[in-house]
Amino acid sequence: MPASLCILDEDDALELLAFLVTAARTQVDEAAEYGPMRLLTAAHRLGELIGERGSVETSAAVSAALARMPPLAVPRDDRDGYIARLDELCRSLAAHLVTHFGATP
Repeated sequence: MPASLCILDEDDALELLAFLVTAARTQVDEAAEYGPMRLLTAAHRLGELIGERGSVETSAAVSAALARMPPLAVPRDDRDGYIARLDELCRSLAAHLVTHFGATP
């Protein structure tokens, strides 16, 4: 695969790995609602890299999907709304995956 098509180089992958591992450790001592926030923070970081290095279609789909879900959102006040936004994020990304991989819905 040409380097121009790579989303993560070694440094990016190590940064994301370190974030995920340390987030797992801190989650042990944090409130439960911080777990989704940590995952969304990692998703936004990966989304930024996709936006910079991915195809035009994937970059647009990922940017649009993640823009509707702030990385620091936590399910405290409006849990149902939070879950609905996560569900929409999943649907949006799934729709792009179907198109990207040429699958039949």
